Amino acid sequence: MSAEEIRARWEEELKAVVGRMRAGGGRPGIADASLIASKTGLERLQGLLSGEVPYAPIADTFGFALIEIAAGRAVFQGTPQFAHYNPNGTVHGGWYATLLDSAVGCAVQSTLPAGRVYVTVELGMNIVRAASHETGPLRAIAHVVHSGRQLATAEGRIVGPDERLYATATTTCIVSEIARRPA
Repeated sequence: MSAEEIRARWEEELKAVVGRMRAGGGRPGIADASLIASKTGLERLQGLLSGEVPYAPIADTFGFALIEIAAGRAVFQGTPQFAHYNPNGTVHGGWYATLLDSAVGCAVQSTLPAGRVYVTVELGMNIVRAASHETGPLRAIAHVVHSGRQLATAEGRIVGPDERLYATATTTCIVSEIARRPA
């Protein structure tokens, strides 16, 4: 399959995923602890894709979405926009970092039992190729390296439809119980 065919397929997949999520009531927000406390991390993320669980508001700001989730694996897709540029005329490193942090974090979350959440404590990233608003869709593909009771690690990469590498990342996350917010 050519890069253009893959690009078209990626754009259709994004449209389908976002359409299903919105049809299920999907909206940006913060999940109520009582809604997610009894669900595994994978079930919470599947709930996000179905629209049952709110998605992170930052996804709208940065123009990306969760495309695929499985135990120990997460795929996000986004297209850099002019709004993501820095004053030097290139896509800000924060766009790459946010896309990768979301992917590696959700890969970790997908391995957690009910009642547990993660917090990113370290994110290392290398940008190896510049993207622009003309690049088209990019995917951050992440997988878990280790998921323990208190600590988890994952790694990810941003690639284009032509399989060219744009950035890589590693993360270390602390795993803990879901904090109960006062009613």
